[in-house]
Amino acid sequence: MTHVRPNLIAIVPAAGTGSRAGGDGELPKQYRLLNGQAMLRWSVQALLADPRIDQVRVVVAPNDEQAAQVLQGLPRTVWRPCGGASRAATVLAGLQDWQPSAHDRVLVHDAARPGLPADALARLIDQGFSAPDGALLALPVADTVKQAGSITGTRMIAAQVQQSVSRANLWLAQTPQLFPALRLLLALESVSGDYGSITDEASAMEMTGCQPGLVPGSVRNFKVTWPEDFGLMAKWLEEK
Repeated sequence: MTHVRPNLIAIVPAAGTGSRAGGDGELPKQYRLLNGQAMLRWSVQALLADPRIDQVRVVVAPNDEQAAQVLQGLPRTVWRPCGGASRAATVLAGLQDWQPSAHDRVLVHDAARPGLPADALARLIDQGFSAPDGALLALPVADTVKQAGSITGTRMIAAQVQQSVSRANLWLAQTPQLFPALRLLLALESVSGDYGSITDEASAMEMTGCQPGLVPGSVRNFKVTWPEDFGLMAKWLEEK
């Protein structure tokens, strides 16, 4: 009997606008340049560094006119114009477009995490590929955590502390996140369009009773979110 290795397909949801990152309001965050290259291309190249990833499927908005040029020439990469109005809807559309088989695995990575180190990606695949509930990169919380209360209304203070929260057992989720593809597909379909509480793929899996594993990530794998993040990420990418 011939053993067939399950496919490992990466999905990169890239249908959003990235409004928190600033800019001119017209160019989506994933297409803004870092050291002369679109952030999306950096993120896809980080995934292609591991040959165990059979294909990267970038899911963009139906009216996207930039993906083809930005991704031109990259091996094992396709782009699919079927993205939705939210991250969860975009990942679900990407899974439905792919139509995975029972044994396939899916690895979902943010378009705004171009600094993913190759060793962190390798750790996730090594430890998460066979995990029944999947796994994700994450970092233990190092800072003291404050829960905010009322808004103060002053210019320099955004809110007041309601209480301190113990950081014990708290982790900051990163991507990639790796799961059995059909199980993630079913988890996202079970939400029935109510995606408000689905901020990453692990949260969808958790709603079905799963407990994904946590694999140590990297501080360089932060998500480019605010305007000042672009300069820091550009410096780190220079060292790659």
